[in-house]
Amino acid sequence: MLEVKNMTVKYGSKAIVDNVNFTVSEGQWIMLVGPNGAGKSTIVNAISQGVHYTGTVSYNGQNVAKMKPIQIAQNIGILSQNHYVTYAFTVGEVVNIGRYSYTEGIFGSSKENEKEVVRKALEKTGMLPFENQSVLTLSGGELQRTFLAQIFAQNPKLLILDEPTNHLDLVYQKQVFELISEWLKEPGRAVVSVVHDLSLARAYGTDAILLDGGRAVSSGKLKDVITRENLKSVYNMDVYSWMLEMLAQWEEG
Repeated sequence: MLEVKNMTVKYGSKAIVDNVNFTVSEGQWIMLVGPNGAGKSTIVNAISQGVHYTGTVSYNGQNVAKMKPIQIAQNIGILSQNHYVTYAFTVGEVVNIGRYSYTEGIFGSSKENEKEVVRKALEKTGMLPFENQSVLTLSGGELQRTFLAQIFAQNPKLLILDEPTNHLDLVYQKQVFELISEWLKEPGRAVVSVVHDLSLARAYGTDAILLDGGRAVSSGKLKDVITRENLKSVYNMDVYSWMLEMLAQWEEG
């Protein structure tokens, strides 16, 4: 579905992303992991055409840089970690924005169909009771679920997530990741996520790319990438032992 080939992003003479290559296939949930400054968020920003890069990003054989915005919107959905909302739109209005690429021109969907798509997206994310409520009144978790509903209404095939649960309480982290996991079960879909929490990566990912200094240190099946040796080489600490020590604090005794 997605092919990233020789991607390099430079700020001045410094390479933030350095010749990264990977592919994303149907059914995969690829976790981009690594320490701060590894280039994770820059990669997803480049895929979404938010930063200049060299190399190519292709979606089903098409160069994304040459695709029309409507084509991109119908196929690739982006969910970021922060939403700076300053307008008093209702939850329903925000979710309805996800349908803009399907309603333009004479071949747009009917109003009845559009309403049903939005309703299902609200229902799936548990936001239907908030449909007529201003987004300015929502908690962080409710706001993130609103924008996830917008993505579901957009109905893309590839979902790009940039730390989607950062700063959220544990209950909201679980809700968001469970919703995305359910979404991925439909055929023809895939997910790429930037994740800091390695426990979440292990719990939900199928594959991973371990980054350090803008380079891909390891890539492949998650269990082969997030290993004790690989993590130690990138984080300069025994992450495996540290995680086990943290878990041990919850054991009864």
